[in-house]
Amino acid sequence: MKLFTLAEANALIPELGRTFRKIRHEREVLQQFAPQAQKASEVASAGGGIQGGAHYTRSLISLMEHVQSVVSLGIEIKDLERGLCDFPHLREGRVVYLCWLNGEDQIEWWHDVEAGFAGRQPL
Repeated sequence: MKLFTLAEANALIPELGRTFRKIRHEREVLQQFAPQAQKASEVASAGGGIQGGAHYTRSLISLMEHVQSVVSLGIEIKDLERGLCDFPHLREGRVVYLCWLNGEDQIEWWHDVEAGFAGRQPL
């Protein structure tokens, strides 16, 4: 588990914001295809597919790559839709999370590992 300092975590916020804009875009594309993809999955054994399937596949792969780029840094994505992320951090000798929500300019919150978003406290 990577532990982040506040400065290290805050330095990643601009890139995270850009990455979550890309994630949001890919999720919107996938949502447009959702009804067709559901129908195709129901008849997959018959060799079904969807119109625009290549575009759907590219968006799905791109979404997974963007998510992996965040996770590979040691950041935990707690809510993909909202862009809620936790950065493991050592505070007063114990591991806690620095908590960031997409759209926030910097990290201003932390919470205990068990507490989750509802337990956010100001730094």
